[in-house]
Amino acid sequence: MTQHVVQFSGGLGSFGAALWVAEKHGTRNLTLLIADTGIEDPDLWRFADDTSRLLGVPLTKVADGRTPWQLFREKRFLGNDRITPCTTWLKQKPCRKWMKEHAPVDDSLVYIGIEKTPRDRLRAPAIARNWKPWQVRFPLCGRWMPELGKEESKAQLMDLSRWYGIEPPRLYALGYEHNNCGGTCVRAGQKQWKLTLDVLPERFAEAERQEASLRELLGDVTILRERRKGVAYGLPLSVLRRRHEAAAAFTTTA
Repeated sequence: MTQHVVQFSGGLGSFGAALWVAEKHGTRNLTLLIADTGIEDPDLWRFADDTSRLLGVPLTKVADGRTPWQLFREKRFLGNDRITPCTTWLKQKPCRKWMKEHAPVDDSLVYIGIEKTPRDRLRAPAIARNWKPWQVRFPLCGRWMPELGKEESKAQLMDLSRWYGIEPPRLYALGYEHNNCGGTCVRAGQKQWKLTLDVLPERFAEAERQEASLRELLGDVTILRERRKGVAYGLPLSVLRRRHEAAAAFTTTA
């Protein structure tokens, strides 16, 4: 009997994918596979537990054991919006290790909860290649689903979650597009980091401290970058914070 493995990130997309698989194939051979990076928002685990109880399927949790910051220090490389070793080592490798041990290639399917938005659909071929030799399905990108903008898609999935009696993860209500890494994902751009500074300042402060420590170890490395006159420059979180605080102060006094 085919094993159906949902790569459950704790976000709304993977929630929708898990519901689709449960409705189409039942839950007897359904696995909710989730990787713990060590820095997730606590409400992610509340949402994951609620989903587990709704479907009657236990969470299958895997973990490398390191946080992204510990990994960056050990690998001597600071993850950024272009290269994310944390994704590889803390999510993909632990999940693939579990798959090799528990999900036979010829009798298992992997489900990814990317949404049917123009941007996300472009990611599907690369995701499928990365999961070879397992076959991958993208249930939220099916022909029966309308193509929506990012905000419309999120709103639809939030309504679905509430319809089932589950409050969506709080990061969405705070303005985040994704529910990963507690709002401090190194892949995020300046806009999200400014949001984190505004709504989760203690997490921004910790990320700023960690980046500064890694800069002392590795040199002029940064999570973010900016372009000036067509040239890319590193943008430390400390500089982003000072600029954002200055802009907020100017707006207040203007």
